[in-house]
Amino acid sequence: MPQTHGRIGGHRNRIHSRARTQVVLTTAVLAAGLALAAPAGAAGAAAQDGAAATDGAATASRVVVHPEAVTAAQQQTVLDYWTPERMAALTTPSSGNPPKSAPDGAPWTGADTLSRTVGRLFFTNHGQDESCTATVVNSANRSTVVTAGHCVNSPDLIGENDEWLSNEMFVPGYRDGLAPYGKFVARAGVADATWLLNDQQDALKYNAYDQAFLVLNTNAAGKRVQDAVGAAQRIGFDRPGNASVHEFGYPRESSGDPTRAGLPEYTGARLAHCVGQTREYPGTEKYPEPRGQWGAPCVMGGGSSGGPRVADFDPSSGIGTVVGDNTLGGFFDSSGRVCDRGDPACTRHLVGPQFTSAITKPLYKAAERS
Repeated sequence: MPQTHGRIGGHRNRIHSRARTQVVLTTAVLAAGLALAAPAGAAGAAAQDGAAATDGAATASRVVVHPEAVTAAQQQTVLDYWTPERMAALTTPSSGNPPKSAPDGAPWTGADTLSRTVGRLFFTNHGQDESCTATVVNSANRSTVVTAGHCVNSPDLIGENDEWLSNEMFVPGYRDGLAPYGKFVARAGVADATWLLNDQQDALKYNAYDQAFLVLNTNAAGKRVQDAVGAAQRIGFDRPGNASVHEFGYPRESSGDPTRAGLPEYTGARLAHCVGQTREYPGTEKYPEPRGQWGAPCVMGGGSSGGPRVADFDPSSGIGTVVGDNTLGGFFDSSGRVCDRGDPACTRHLVGPQFTSAITKPLYKAAERS
């Protein structure tokens, strides 16, 4: 049964998982005779930058670059996989609810530039078709998008069998099943080695690393994604988390507000956005989060994972600075205290890691040079 990657709704049920070990690569990864890793010395620089990782994420940043669809035949296989019918199966049925817009969730009707740089990310996860959100960021190779770590590499539902997701395809400006700028198959995934050990049990250890990049092949017209859409968002590291931000995504559900369920912007068919002041989410007593998980009030649910948290956003130009990504929901009462999901007195925030020089920058540098 197709689904949308569901982590954005909050923590999955914690169940016991046996200890696992995994070998990771921090140097060149080769496929079809092509080097897809960062240039020589990048891994060492990443480890040095990672020495100042955020609280709860003390492991040095180590870049892992995973080849995906490298050859023309592999790319065509992914394009053939995503038939219109298969893509449509990841759209939630519409409802008869009347339109409703608020700062914590609304259809994006602003600058076209923004909607060109944000797109829907399709992939297969442990045999299930799913979707997330990704954003074109300015890069040397003009072929880089940023998303959540769990939209690139994920364990199964019980926290085991980590795997790189397959059939990764990015559609910028996706709307009502259309791909106005083409379809871009992923050439390589870039994530931190710590994230690859994620067991869905220990948020405090892993959730700071829930961020990743994809390097894309050209579209059918031979254009790189940044050239095809004609724009890219800036990316920022070590920016203050406490800020007024815009958050964007392709949610397939409205989390916490049934009156907006089934509206076009909550079916995966259209881009949604939230705007507001962020809070830092420490998690709950039972499930603590690492420092640096920030987000604004927002009801975007599953499918908005990987979407950008944008600071210094200019609504007229549609350009801002991506300072973090959407990964999960956190709840606060009116006084700012953390409270439980489902409490009507609580406000849902869409939160995720703030991008840092320690964790994010090495990943970005490896991606844009691939």
